Amino acid sequence: MSSDFEGYEQDFAVLTAEITSKIARVPRLPPDEKKQMVANVEKQLEEAKELLEQMDLEVREIPPQSRGMYSNRMRSYKQEMGKLETDFVIKDLKNGSRES
Repeated sequence: MSSDFEGYEQDFAVLTAEITSKIARVPRLPPDEKKQMVANVEKQLEEAKELLEQMDLEVREIPPQSRGMYSNRMRSYKQEMGKLETDFVIKDLKNGSRES
């Protein structure tokens, strides 16, 4: 069971690293590429949320005596996800990629 969780953790780490890199590149992109990058980041943010949901389900299946460590890790991942979403919104809005 914890091996499934650890697999999700690895996927989440890779995905959040990619998202962080893309968010950092958004300000330097020309407008047409910026819109495409924003759409891509939005999709990856959704994928990361889905991974968190899967991880949360795995944690619920872990015996109570072992659950604390995983719950703490989940809390950390959820905070990381919130920070990514905040960073994305700030960069996205500052750079006007939402303008029509």
